[in-house]
Amino acid sequence: MSRRVVPRRNPVHTTALRWRSPIRGPWLTSMFALPLLVGMPIVIVTGLLDWVAYGEGQSIPAREDVGGLHLPLFPWPTDPAWLFRLTEGLHVGLGMVLVPLVLAKLWSVIPKLFTGPSPDPVRLLERLSLVLLVGSVLFEIVTGLLNIQYDYVFGFSFYTAHYTGAWVFIAAFVLHVLLKLPTMVRSLRSRSLRAELRTPLADTRSEPPDDGGLVAPDPDPPTMSRRGALALAGGGMLFVGALVVGQFSDRLRPTALLLPRGRTTDPAPAERGGPNDFPVNRTFAASGIAPDVVGDGWSLELTGGGTPVRLERAALAALPQHTATLPIACVEGWSTSQTWTGVRLRDLARAAGLDPAAVGSATVRSFEVGPFAQATLHAGQVLADDALLALRVNGAELSRDHGFPARVIVPALPGVHNTKWVATIGFSRG
Repeated sequence: MSRRVVPRRNPVHTTALRWRSPIRGPWLTSMFALPLLVGMPIVIVTGLLDWVAYGEGQSIPAREDVGGLHLPLFPWPTDPAWLFRLTEGLHVGLGMVLVPLVLAKLWSVIPKLFTGPSPDPVRLLERLSLVLLVGSVLFEIVTGLLNIQYDYVFGFSFYTAHYTGAWVFIAAFVLHVLLKLPTMVRSLRSRSLRAELRTPLADTRSEPPDDGGLVAPDPDPPTMSRRGALALAGGGMLFVGALVVGQFSDRLRPTALLLPRGRTTDPAPAERGGPNDFPVNRTFAASGIAPDVVGDGWSLELTGGGTPVRLERAALAALPQHTATLPIACVEGWSTSQTWTGVRLRDLARAAGLDPAAVGSATVRSFEVGPFAQATLHAGQVLADDALLALRVNGAELSRDHGFPARVIVPALPGVHNTKWVATIGFSRG
């Protein structure tokens, strides 16, 4: 009995038969890739800068948790005051806006994820970079979005995992760009964007066959034009942007539907629309501090100048007061700008018995107990003109949710280090 010989089929074409959209091809994939080639490095760089902003011994995750992946640290500047607001806002806001484009890009290359193995070393390296790129970007998106929603269902440290995953993504992204940039440039030159934007559904045709397996050899009739696909991705980005923009603007705050803490304000009904009506990341009730601890008997302890000094709130109010409009920016992406009044930290160093010029750092401790109950400020942050122990905000006393009786406000400092319910400030010499 003769044995029937079945001819071997190209694994790329075999897979492509499963994906029969006539608009999928190198040109459309490259159009989705182009803005990602610009936007992703911004998200990467701002995320790494935010890690640096937390400072020596305070970075999240800690240096010992990430081994050799940590960056060299440098004193985070206080000028411009909105620096951390910009970097964190871009990292979270732009990262969220790019999600629809990432999904569109993944849709456009999905045949590549199911092609068979190739003996070509270049193609194998390309496949490896693609697998790492897709896996890491999805991991970063999912964990990042869950962190914004304060939903830690994954059961591991978000900060360590997200930071480590970022380095995997960076390596895969750089490798993938090096391998595919020439192909992207050729693909973008192969068709006219202006012509595609004028091409209706009825006139939509497949791209010429490619050797990468993106173009279906036997396409179905089109159900969407390429301009429709570009509009869908762009519209998704605009929609997410509309839901995110309120994180940066106090006037548009109610529209920030994707950032729950950025919409949580002082719960006291009397404060609606008042000077303390701006976002609260951690309420006084959540801090666990007994009300009498920050009541009439409260006083601030200053150390570092020899004998500890205690100042009651009336004594602090009698010191020279300084007013500055400064932002608070939270790691989840929201920020707000308010006008604060209080005593400069350098004046408190002088009150503690130190020459401000001799200050090397200051450790601020809260009455709260927990990992973020204290912050260490470097000399530049202590001596900044607008670095304050704030007693008032927008012309009124701080509410308890915003740190009454006193909180620290420092230009460009991550929000979590603008310590509330301050108990002591310990200055050290440089």
